[in-house]
Amino acid sequence: MIDTMQIDEVIRRLDRIESALADLRLQRTVKEWYSTAEVAEILNRADYTVREWCRQGRIRAKKKPCGRGKGGEWLVSHEDLTRLKNEGLLPPGLSGN
Repeated sequence: MIDTMQIDEVIRRLDRIESALADLRLQRTVKEWYSTAEVAEILNRADYTVREWCRQGRIRAKKKPCGRGKGGEWLVSHEDLTRLKNEGLLPPGLSGN
């Protein structure tokens, strides 16, 4: 038979689980634009690989000035990140970069 102390412990555990899930939801907030490092982490790839995909036009991305010289930093839209996860890389040269 389950006593009151066991029920209380289960309730405390459920509260901790709900709190942890809420924290995870906040961490996975959808952003409008992602850096190549963020895309690399989401896709489990190297940052260099994602930058190369951008440079080669395999991902639709835009350059943002970042103070590291005239090159800038690649940004990938949420829309294209979703397309990439669902459909894969574009054939080379289709992004218009």
